[in-house]
Amino acid sequence: MSTRYPFTAVVGMDDLRLALLLNAVSPAVGGVLVRGEKGTAKSTAVRALADLLPEVAVVAGCRFSCDPAAPDPECPDGPHESGPGTARAARMVELPVGASEDRLVGALDIERALGEGVKSFEPGLLADAHRGILYVDEVNLLHDHLIDLLLDAAAMGSSYVEREGVSVRHAARFLLVGTMNPEEGELRPQLLDRFGLTVEVAASREPEQRVEVVRRRLAYDDDPAGFAARWAEDEGALRQRIVAARELLPSVVLGDAVLLQIAATCAAFEVDGMRADIVMARTATALAAWAGRTEVTSEDVRQAALLALPHRRRRNPFDAPGLDQDKLDETLEQFKDEQSRDERSKDEDDDPDPGPGGPDGGGGGGVPPQGDSPENPAESRESPQSPESSDASGTSSTPDSSDSSDSSDAVEPPASPSPSGPGERAAVKAAEPFRTKMLSVPGLGEGAAGRRSRARTDHGRTTGSRRPQGALTKLHLAATVQAAAPHQRARGRSGRGLVVRRDDLRQATREGREGNLVLFVVDASGSMAARQRMSAVKGAVLSLLLDAYQRRDKVGLITFRGKEAELALPPTSSVDAAAARLETLPTGGRTPLAAGLLKAHDVLRVERLRDPSRRPLLVVVTDGRATGGPEPVALGARAARLHAGEGTASVVVDCESGMVRLGLAGELARELGGTAVTLDELRADSIAGLVKDATATSRRAA
Repeated sequence: MSTRYPFTAVVGMDDLRLALLLNAVSPAVGGVLVRGEKGTAKSTAVRALADLLPEVAVVAGCRFSCDPAAPDPECPDGPHESGPGTARAARMVELPVGASEDRLVGALDIERALGEGVKSFEPGLLADAHRGILYVDEVNLLHDHLIDLLLDAAAMGSSYVEREGVSVRHAARFLLVGTMNPEEGELRPQLLDRFGLTVEVAASREPEQRVEVVRRRLAYDDDPAGFAARWAEDEGALRQRIVAARELLPSVVLGDAVLLQIAATCAAFEVDGMRADIVMARTATALAAWAGRTEVTSEDVRQAALLALPHRRRRNPFDAPGLDQDKLDETLEQFKDEQSRDERSKDEDDDPDPGPGGPDGGGGGGVPPQGDSPENPAESRESPQSPESSDASGTSSTPDSSDSSDSSDAVEPPASPSPSGPGERAAVKAAEPFRTKMLSVPGLGEGAAGRRSRARTDHGRTTGSRRPQGALTKLHLAATVQAAAPHQRARGRSGRGLVVRRDDLRQATREGREGNLVLFVVDASGSMAARQRMSAVKGAVLSLLLDAYQRRDKVGLITFRGKEAELALPPTSSVDAAAARLETLPTGGRTPLAAGLLKAHDVLRVERLRDPSRRPLLVVVTDGRATGGPEPVALGARAARLHAGEGTASVVVDCESGMVRLGLAGELARELGGTAVTLDELRADSIAGLVKDATATSRRAA
């Protein structure tokens, strides 16, 4: 096993180190989600934590790491006899983004089942991670079906496997740690809420600190063992401190006044559910134990809020995670004052002359004085809101911060470019998004797992079987047995096992849903420049982007106005990046429709080479007008027929308004070989859409 980079040698990243250490002290905190740009040593810090965790006692020979003091009565390897067990290091199990379902939850041991006639279960990664760490790098790129399995295991503390004649349940309690780059897409809210804490990391802008990072990394790469030896003493001291904090944790008092502050804070920030309150309470308790105290203070509550609440305040994927620290301080101060008044009133009732400052010289909340507490260690001295550390709150005092918690209330986006040409107008704010109708690509695809179009996938409902082409990945057991059964006498079968040959194996074919490449081509010309109209158009595109996020699509954004088309956002999984580009989009100028469609053709041609299995869906948002240059309408029609000739699925969102309609968007849709919908019909609850569907149904019935 290679020597890991020492945890104590990590430079800076105080928030990340503190969050990981708090989970080491109290695994009940619920894990950590680390968000940050590439190359910030997120994975290095997480992997280094495993060497600091205390050893765990396990039942000898148990594949599911049962605790000898309280073995799982339903363990598949049980029942276990009482005994001292054996000690081993805590495991850190890594879940690859491309892992299969069988590898995660386990599966029937096919070799033993067919060869020996024995129904044997082969454990997966969830069993390996029990009582340890389950680490998912690039967790935002994990397939939906694996996320669902993780959610189930994290919620119940156990894994249930019901497949291929196997029914197994085993304990699966683990510390879930994930790292991600937000530029590559966001997490589903359900999984986001399963992480107890979240931290934002970014590379330091201080030259001295960057120099130290490079110096240490080069020293480690030259001699990993020697570098680790130089930090062995610090690692040992930190490991002992974790053990001491774990022993102190049951003695920490979480008073009613502090619980009131926690509840008031969660209520003030309108977080969903009660998980945030519970996580904050556990985090504040762990902070006190880590500082060597037996009483939770208001400062512990503040730090816990900055780590536990930012990712729970998001209402949609376009909201930046963050916390208004002024509002946090006001809430804590308000309930600290109420607590102090209650304490003073109680003291006055008990003692008519308590003396100045009360009997113990302070409020009942245990609020520490300003500045560092002498008990606080170096690792916890810098709180998560320190400007030199990663900004876990996601807020900034600068007016142009993209992470500002109240940026959605601004009338105009802060980064909107000024009009640069005649007739151009500045960007307008998008209307409120709405739930859109389902848009899909016809036919049966074979793309990446998602939630939009029908496709052959590695998961989903089994629809049949076929001979494997290449390596066998999903065995269709019944079809395999059926293929082998007629030949058993000729093959001289004598025992219980089935004599199976390569030609008998059958691959299961399954049908599910795939994610598509949704390429938006948005008309930003002068004909779209009316403020209310463009606001409605942006709201519609924002709604489609939200739908693409929920269906796990890649998205791209092309805009056309003036004389040319611009690729505002190359195809990416970061839907919120597309929303940000849309928000700052100005309008005005001519309508180069052909240029927009040709640019889309070029983008799709390149994407087909990069990812041939991902089918595209072209969404053109326009009123259908075309101006500028010779014969703009004919050029637009010719460009549309290029897409139709390649079979690209397309939808034209007709933005034409007013009493008199020219029907140009409908003509464009016919040239594209696609369909046209109005802004009103795009809504899932549209009355016009319901009437249209009912009319189509009646016509088919007639």
